[in-house]
Amino acid sequence: MTIISVPMDFNAEDLYVDLRSIAGHPLFLKCEGFNFAGSIKLKAATEMVEAAEWNGTLTPGSILVESSSGNLGVALSIIAASKGYGFVCVTDARCNLSARRFMEAMGSQVHVVAEPAASGGLLGARIAHVRALCAADNRHVWLNQYTNAENWKAHYRTTAPGIARHFPRLDVLFIGTGTTGTLMGCARYFRELHRQVQVVAVDSVGSVTFGGEPGRRMIPGLGTSVQPALLDESYVDEVIRVEEADTIRACHRLARRGFLFGGSTGTVVSGAMEWLSKHDNHDLTAVAIAPDLGERYLDTIYQTNWLHALYGEDVLAPEAAADLQVPPSSTRL
Repeated sequence: MTIISVPMDFNAEDLYVDLRSIAGHPLFLKCEGFNFAGSIKLKAATEMVEAAEWNGTLTPGSILVESSSGNLGVALSIIAASKGYGFVCVTDARCNLSARRFMEAMGSQVHVVAEPAASGGLLGARIAHVRALCAADNRHVWLNQYTNAENWKAHYRTTAPGIARHFPRLDVLFIGTGTTGTLMGCARYFRELHRQVQVVAVDSVGSVTFGGEPGRRMIPGLGTSVQPALLDESYVDEVIRVEEADTIRACHRLARRGFLFGGSTGTVVSGAMEWLSKHDNHDLTAVAIAPDLGERYLDTIYQTNWLHALYGEDVLAPEAAADLQVPPSSTRL
């Protein structure tokens, strides 16, 4: 029996889904959404808040403020409610309505930025709004997930060691990229272990994380319009960019097997399947990190009208025609 007194004390660390019958290749999906925040962001949020308390930046009466597309905001709203802080989440219209309502239910405020900045797009506008809030009221404390080292350290201390413990012969690890906190923490851990683990970053088409021109992105979570300060590309072996239509197809493919995951997870799974199809080696041990669950996407990714309006009526046609009955393949741990 598990008994907790604060929501941050519960997180299912050791749950993996074997996707061989869905992906057609050996692939284990590390599920990070089984906590009270519903995503991997609870780890980074907890580490950043505790560090700010320890160094005296965050004190009784402080108001947390952060830019987030949804998941980190939800995590911080839970922590703020638990610890008695105020919280203001600065987001934009791509943030799922359910995430906004969740934060408000926790007693947080949600500010929605409507107009993109001339440089930096909607993310740039969100950050400018955060800076303005902090300048106007010194009670505001910006943890700044984009530059805060505690973001990646959270995964260096927890996520990566957990994977290494369960998969001592891991060959390749697929990680989605937003702030790149998860990517950098895991990549640093395996590099310092001198393990021959290929770290494959999975990004959204239209993101500028690894260079290129910004493009339309309607699914929150992965990708960015400003290159992350935390990113050190020397730790990344390869980058896979995924179209949002492929993200949607991967989500629906998983859902048809009873696994309802979020957009970030769909992106990672799609990228992992693409990489594995090009490296057709059934002896590989591959793990992908699933950042979130799917309930907050019921009005978007899993809603027909939303899909057809943004991606056309045939967005699911290739997936609907796919043969999902792929026999399981053997793998090694």
